[in-house]
Amino acid sequence: MARQPRILAGQTVAITGAARGIGRATAAALARRGMRVAIGDVDLEAAATTAAELGGRAVALALDVTDRESFAAFLDGAEAQLGPLDVLVNNAGIMQIGRFLDEDDLTAQRMVDINLHGVIIGMKLALARMLERDRGHIVNISSQAGKFGAPGGATYSATKHAVVGLSEAVRGELRLMGAHVDVSYVMPYAVNTELGSGLGKARGMSSLEPSDVADAIVEALRWGTVDVWVPKSAKRQLTVGSLLPRRLAEGMARAIKADQVLAGADHGARRRYELRASSSEPALAARPERALAASRAEEPPVQSPGQEPERARITQPSRD
Repeated sequence: MARQPRILAGQTVAITGAARGIGRATAAALARRGMRVAIGDVDLEAAATTAAELGGRAVALALDVTDRESFAAFLDGAEAQLGPLDVLVNNAGIMQIGRFLDEDDLTAQRMVDINLHGVIIGMKLALARMLERDRGHIVNISSQAGKFGAPGGATYSATKHAVVGLSEAVRGELRLMGAHVDVSYVMPYAVNTELGSGLGKARGMSSLEPSDVADAIVEALRWGTVDVWVPKSAKRQLTVGSLLPRRLAEGMARAIKADQVLAGADHGARRRYELRASSSEPALAARPERALAASRAEEPPVQSPGQEPERARITQPSRD
């Protein structure tokens, strides 16, 4: 008998970082499928605006994914208003790009806190609820940088590699437990959101729209897909690349400028996103000197004679 898609209508989904970008598009796509949607975001005003636009199936709740009490209150509020949690989409994330050696420790800490620790906290809290009912689905948003590793985004790539490994490991543990809870992870290419502004372009690759990723998430929930590539063709590219000698594979990546997507970013175009970064983790107060650096991100660096141009610089982090 052919496998049948799952029915999503009537289920409750909680989405982190859902006021904007991929999270917002996912909330809209799932609401159209008849799901009840809890929109969590550190920016409650923006979350409320998104919820109002989606109508009666959506509620907005404050959420700081780095704070366990805040995350628990978010899930409590979602269940109180919408019913037992069926799906958690861990979408909240930030991307600070620049040379690894230029990266300040605060920037690295914020990316690890939001992109990784936030996912860990959310999975633990959601699984405690789902396992009681022996059903549920967790979707973690990673990135293709979590498979390939992207120059100019070393710490970001590290957090997204960790999300892939975490998802696979927890999925294995759930299988050993005999639990009927699914785990998926989504790996999109560059997306046309504020987070993705100013990025370089690889030859033969087009930027995605948030709706492309949202549609892939809907498909993963309906069919139980584990590793979700957006676009799907990227998986074939990884398979082919893994069969080639390293030098040849890296040469091909350089030829299509895949190594310049993050390293060649336009920091002037990213300035607005970088400035919003300072509020992405309330517990980490923004350093004044970092805010000043962000405001000057579009200015060319001063170079000494013979020094190579700096391809990218670290400024402030922010929440997608």
